Amino acid sequence: MIDGLQGKAIAVYCASSSAVSETYFEAARALGRAIAESGATLVYGGTNIGLMGEVADAVVNNGGKTCGVITVLLNQVGIAHPKLDELIVVDGMRERKAAMEQRADAFITLPGGYGTLEEIFEILTLKQLGILQKPIVLLNTGNYYGPLVDFLKTAAHLNFMKPSNLKFFDLLDTPEAALDYIASYTPGEYEPKWVLPRPSQSLGGEVPGTE
Repeated sequence: MIDGLQGKAIAVYCASSSAVSETYFEAARALGRAIAESGATLVYGGTNIGLMGEVADAVVNNGGKTCGVITVLLNQVGIAHPKLDELIVVDGMRERKAAMEQRADAFITLPGGYGTLEEIFEILTLKQLGILQKPIVLLNTGNYYGPLVDFLKTAAHLNFMKPSNLKFFDLLDTPEAALDYIASYTPGEYEPKWVLPRPSQSLGGEVPGTE
């Protein structure tokens, strides 16, 4: 059991697809088991499909606690997980993301598509703006997020964001490493988001805030 996570809430973002490789389902089950054994509560999108359902099943089957957040529409479709400790039904996707962010002490992202990426990038943006300082992990099963991290390094190299922004998350291969990181996490000192142009590059000839 990993010390320091008892009573904490961990948001997990991941795919709703059931058509992905068994490798990703294994990773989802392993993460669910690890969360249950840590004494933390799973906070996730509330469904019983894809990797989302697999994570929740593993937490439930190993005696852990679960909180699902689902939209009215998805609940009406009939894909809400039936065995959660708590199911919160909200009006739409924006409310869903906000409810998960407010309840979570940390965030882990398994592989996923548009929705998963949109969710974790919103959390990273909030961290970039100094609105939250919670730990974030990309769980890199099969090097799924390796190319994405390479892209972010390119963005930093080209000054679309600061190199220090790459420290807002950790790229880890196993659920145990992810939970260890969360348990020992200490927020860093906040740096302002903006990468301001040099005076010679500014259309007005001066950088705002330097007069």
